[in-house]
Amino acid sequence: MAATLAHIVFFLILTLLTQIGGLVYVVSLVIVKRVNFKNQYLKFGVFPALYLISCFLIVPLLAVLLGRERVINTKHINPANYMTVLLNRNYVIPELNQVLVQAEQSLAGTGIEIHYLDASFPFIDGYPLLPHLSHRDGKKLDISLMYTDNEGELTNEKPSMSGYGVFEEPKSDEINQTRDCKARGHLQYDFPKYLTLGHIHPELQYSNYHTRLLIQALLKKQTVSKIFIEPHLKNRLKIKDARIAFHGCGAVRHDDHIHIQVR
Repeated sequence: MAATLAHIVFFLILTLLTQIGGLVYVVSLVIVKRVNFKNQYLKFGVFPALYLISCFLIVPLLAVLLGRERVINTKHINPANYMTVLLNRNYVIPELNQVLVQAEQSLAGTGIEIHYLDASFPFIDGYPLLPHLSHRDGKKLDISLMYTDNEGELTNEKPSMSGYGVFEEPKSDEINQTRDCKARGHLQYDFPKYLTLGHIHPELQYSNYHTRLLIQALLKKQTVSKIFIEPHLKNRLKIKDARIAFHGCGAVRHDDHIHIQVR
């Protein structure tokens, strides 16, 4: 009974975290049960091997058939954290990849790299990508803000392991949306502070100039319908475009990343 319960728990956790992991886990259990392994340690390698094969060979092919593809990786477009790729949280519709490619071309010579965070899972519109509320259709993608180092030089390093949770706080004379939302009872608003997976590079400073260049490049494609960023950062950026909007208190704060979505 305890073993069965443990299997169910693993199945649910893997399904929530990776979408395909639960199914792969069930298949690996069947293989382990039916195959007589001479070396018992090989049993423990069945799931990891099967998962990696599925993740990097099978799932990408099936996802394309159903209208999604992995976020493109190039010299200047890469994941902020490779766990995003390993957990299958890097799938978008082709139109979103086109936005990234054009932005990369527009940013040529600036030294800016586009580091993406969570997108969507490979399959099924409406399938939740926790803890996000809207990353369910391949049309949304989070992108890291831009930073400078101790010497004021542009760097593509990020201040946290996950890419989330280290905020560019509002100054005393700026809109404090976090304070306002939490005062209204939306206590989840700064929840990403628990999702850093560890703080690194504490010396980094938010670069308004380079973040502005990045967002302007993303906005060049008319298929971009919304960009969410915290109100105090929008005011600093001074970009007059109605597509840059406030995401609402029901979401979480966006002064640690940029949220972009296409029609």
